[in-house]
Amino acid sequence: MLREIRPAIVLVITLTLITGVAYPFAVTGIAQVIFPHKSQGSLVERDGKVVGSALIGQEFKGEGYFHGRPSATTAPDPNDSGKTVPAPYNAANSGGSNLGPTSQPLIERIQGDIERLKQENPSAQAPAELVTTSGSGLDPHISPEAALFQVPRVAKARHLPENRVRQLVAENTSDRFVGLLGEPRVNVLELNLDLDRVAAR
Repeated sequence: MLREIRPAIVLVITLTLITGVAYPFAVTGIAQVIFPHKSQGSLVERDGKVVGSALIGQEFKGEGYFHGRPSATTAPDPNDSGKTVPAPYNAANSGGSNLGPTSQPLIERIQGDIERLKQENPSAQAPAELVTTSGSGLDPHISPEAALFQVPRVAKARHLPENRVRQLVAENTSDRFVGLLGEPRVNVLELNLDLDRVAAR
């Protein structure tokens, strides 16, 4: 019986070493050589300090900053482990809200966001992405249209000409991958860092 079991045990150990140890180490090593920045999380630095990642959104609340998409991610409630509390862009708990289109809390939240955005820029229609969450809750990008919608508020708060802020949006707009895949997009963190640099001059 041991003679029959031994090949199975050897096979399990061998495959574990190959697929669970050798392969991950090899792939990680190759990635760090070919894509060193991306393999380390695409971290963004400012003045020698890490301020975020180009791959994970973060919350910007100030009037003088561009805001990303709403995030529905949560974290455990520190006062009650059986409950959760909102924690925007929580990378440890990626996911959407799972609320359906007839959910009253979702409808009320969206209506409130629409009213707030109407006050912010009454002359333009608010892009849908500024009131809807992404499937992951971590989206670091918005469309150029969503960024341009926010230009009047940001320019007023920063005491900058709107044309200069629009120029920053254009400079931070990435095209489709190889001109075909995806949509034009603006990384909110990188745009806000550029905005800080311009406003500081």
